[in-house]
Parts: sequence; C-alpha cells; structure tokens
Amino acid sequence: MTIPPPETGLPETGLPQTGLRQTGQPQTGLPETGRPESGQADAGQTESGPSGIARLKRMQAAWLAWIPRYERQLSAGGMIAGFVTDNMMFRRIDLPNTQVIFLVYLAVAAVSILILHIINAHSDPEAPRPRWQSWLPFASQFALGGLWSGFLIFYTRSAVLIASWPFLVVLGAIFIGNELFKHYHSRLAFTAVLFFFALFSYAIVTVPILTHTVGMFTFLLSGLAAVGAFVLFLSVVARLGRPSFIASKWQIAIGSAFVYALINLFWFTGVLPPLPIALARSGVYNSVKHVGDHYIGTAEPQAWYAGAAAPPLLHVAPGEPVYVYSAVFAPVSFSMRIVHSWQHYSPNAKRWVAVSNVGYSINGGRDGGYRAYTIKRHPQPGDWRVDISTGDGRLLGRVRFKIDPTTPPGGAVETTLD
Repeated sequence: MTIPPPETGLPETGLPQTGLRQTGQPQTGLPETGRPESGQADAGQTESGPSGIARLKRMQAAWLAWIPRYERQLSAGGMIAGFVTDNMMFRRIDLPNTQVIFLVYLAVAAVSILILHIINAHSDPEAPRPRWQSWLPFASQFALGGLWSGFLIFYTRSAVLIASWPFLVVLGAIFIGNELFKHYHSRLAFTAVLFFFALFSYAIVTVPILTHTVGMFTFLLSGLAAVGAFVLFLSVVARLGRPSFIASKWQIAIGSAFVYALINLFWFTGVLPPLPIALARSGVYNSVKHVGDHYIGTAEPQAWYAGAAAPPLLHVAPGEPVYVYSAVFAPVSFSMRIVHSWQHYSPNAKRWVAVSNVGYSINGGRDGGYRAYTIKRHPQPGDWRVDISTGDGRLLGRVRFKIDPTTPPGGAVETTLD
C-alpha cells in the first residue's frame, strides 16, 4: 500500500505547476503554491494583499489626477495662504524664532542648489535621472518663496508707500515670479542670483539687530557680510563641479552685481525701508494725555474714508494746540533718535514748508513700539503733514491732516493708544 506524501504547501520537485491539484494528495481547501485556481484568491492575498494594493493605487491616482490640471491655481492659492500664515507667525523681526526660520530657509535653499549642481555636473545628460531629483528645484523654490514672503511682510510694515514703492514692487515681483517660473530653478545662474538677493535682504535686517545701530556704515557692513557669504557659497559650488560653475560664472557675476547695485541705489536714494525700525502706530488728535501706563488720545469722529481717500479734518479753536502721536518699534537694546517734522502747505508757494522739527530719543524692545507725541501750538489753518523719520532722515511714516480754525463739534472720542 502506497502512502501519499504529507501536505507541505509546496509543489513536489519535478511536478509541473499547472494550477491543478496533484492526484492523491489530500484536499485542504487551499490551492498549491503557484498560480491560484480560477475564481480563488492566492494564499495570503486578501484585501490588504496585492489586489488591495493595486486598488489603493488606482484610487490614489484618481484622487491626484486633478492636481496637474489645476497646478497654477493651487500654486497661487498656496502662495497666498503661505503669505497670510507668515504674516500671522512673523510677529517681530528680532525674535529668535523669526531668525531661526529665516536661517532654515537659507540653509534649505543653499543645500538644494548645491545637490542639484552636483547631480547636473557629474551625471550623464542622456542617462535617466532619479525621481527624487525633481523635488530639488521645488525645495529651493519653497525656501526662497518663504524668504520673499517674510521679507515682504517686514519691509511692508516698515515702508512708507510714497517713498518705498519701487523696492516693494521689485520684492513683490520676485515673490510672485518665484511661483510662476518654477522651471528656471534648475538653472544654476538663476538660483544663485536669487540666493544672493535673499542673503543681502537678510543681512540688511539682521546686521542692525546684531550691532544695535542703523545708518550708512551699518548698511555697508550688511552688504559686505552678504558678499562674503555669497563668495563662500560660490567657492563650494566651484569645488563640487568646476566645469558647470565656469560655464555659468559670468551670468552669476553680472546678475549678482546688478542686485548689489540696485539695493545700494535704493538705500542711498531713500527708497529702501529702514528696517528693523518700523512705525507701529501714528495719528493726529486734539489732545493726548499720559495716564498711568497708557496714552489717551481725544479727537472728533471722522468719516470712514478719512486717512485713505482724504486727510482727516480737525476743528481747532484759535489758541488751541494739535497733537501728533507715534509709536516706533525698535529691537531690544536699540537707542536712537526720532524726529517729527511739522510741515504746512503754502498755497502761494505751492509747496510744503517746514515749520518745526521736534526730536526725541527712543529705547527699543517694546512690542507696541516706543510711544511719544509732539505738539504744535497756534497752528495755521489749511493742509498739514508730519513726517516721522529717523535721525539720519529715513522716513518711517507720514501723518496728514487739515485744520479748520473753528470750535470742535461735540462728541469727541477718546482712544487708548497702546
């Protein structure tokens, strides 16, 4: 009597795997290893097995198929969402977390540019590239976009539109262009010039925080620090792939020289905002009082469009003064001079005439800025403006108003100026 071999779950040596059971082997309800019988699942092939994975991949592909069709809309939405998020996260330029975020962005941009440069310099152009390489341009785009967003937020807070609009337009154009021209991020010259712009913009706001000074010497020191860091970066680029660097060096040199000249032009013509100093709040009032730890301003109600479409109108009785309040933010351990320049518009001369300049010193560190006010007694009727600037003449803000020499109407409103 022949005893059949025991069931092992494996086909016997020499027997063809045809998907049929061997004659004489006991039935267990499970097919032999090999191709599964028609209509039955392979051993261990359940919803989480190969068929489940294939179904999951098909569902994932269906869910993601709409992304390429709406890539530009998603990019624009992400750019706006990122800008709004950064505006809420970036509270003060001198806080350590803000500096850490900027440094991380710079590091991610530098590393992604260097890795992509290594691959392009040492890889066969005809050979297929690894799939992860396509993420490197997006990494540099993300990092540089984060830097532009942060710079745009802080420069906008510190800028007076009438004086700094050219620089803000350039910064905004770079921020938007960083999202629109993604394919250029794979070019060494393009990314290197953008990286230098980011280094210079970062140095302009960081060197004053470290030196506790602002002015021409501090600005020139910022430019020197940015150029030094960029030269060090280019030396690493050259070491990692000299032929590719030599092919792009003149484009990098011309582009970075243009950026350096443009930023210097903006600073020496007064276009560049005087970061990290910023005007936190300003306004004109019929009276301002210092009560305890608060400043209380009193003024007549204004139309909703006052200050935007037209300067506010103040009724000031003869012999009564008018007050201009300002809160100027400066980083911790900062001491500097602020000037209120009172100017009256002369209809005869058709120009603004300086009436008085009132200066005072501030100490930095307060979130809401250093608070102060200046007074003009016996103001002439007509159009007025008060320029709020640093001691070296960098414009921080401007308060415009019109004076009517009559008794103020009733219903004056008190406002806490914190």
